[in-house]
Amino acid sequence: MQDKLQDLLKLKCHPISITFTNNPPTDIARIDERAPSGCTYWKLAADGKVFYTEASDHFGCPIGAFTHNVELPPEQSKELTGMIETMVGLSYLKMEEIAAIPRREDCFRFAVYAPLDGTPVEPDVVLIRGNAKQIMLVAEAANAAVASNANGVIGRPTCAMIPAVMKSGQTAMSLGCIGNRVYSELPDDELYLAIPGTQVVGLVEKIVSIVNANHELQSFHQKRINLNPEEPAQ
Repeated sequence: MQDKLQDLLKLKCHPISITFTNNPPTDIARIDERAPSGCTYWKLAADGKVFYTEASDHFGCPIGAFTHNVELPPEQSKELTGMIETMVGLSYLKMEEIAAIPRREDCFRFAVYAPLDGTPVEPDVVLIRGNAKQIMLVAEAANAAVASNANGVIGRPTCAMIPAVMKSGQTAMSLGCIGNRVYSELPDDELYLAIPGTQVVGLVEKIVSIVNANHELQSFHQKRINLNPEEPAQ
């Protein structure tokens, strides 16, 4: 599936698989170093690494810990409160918005991260990162595969699209947030689409026809603008 996605869409970055589990995997290594953010793990998976994390590996990212429902110790809980207060003070976030931020319902235990073609478990969510045209094609294929973008565009934080997709069973798009762009090194011209793991096979099958249709339609529209317009009436 990954080969098809990358070949058809010309993606620069591997799609990744994220799976949550209540038990530590026995045949996968735990991440060897705690990251400063949860979305840093996205980048490691996109670079080809297969690993799992446990709750303590997410203590360094209070915002990501909130969306993933990681139980934080007192010190990190205090840091989360401080970060929220800073964001509110900068008018980046309103206090009343917090309750509406998507959050996993189950308490976080373990998560497996991998490039899509190397995932050892069925994904809960697949993340695709690309430019506007690439994400447009995936979104059109998702709609054709009845995995419509019911969540719309998820605002900050970017990691909130993970629980949004898991809860709805529908795709979600994110333009990224400044924290994600720093930690994952997301280029200015790229964004994300998150897909329920159960929908990926159908979506990949639809991408073939969607890419072909867009190619034909592009030629059609280009021919239209190259036609000589009728001379205006005198």
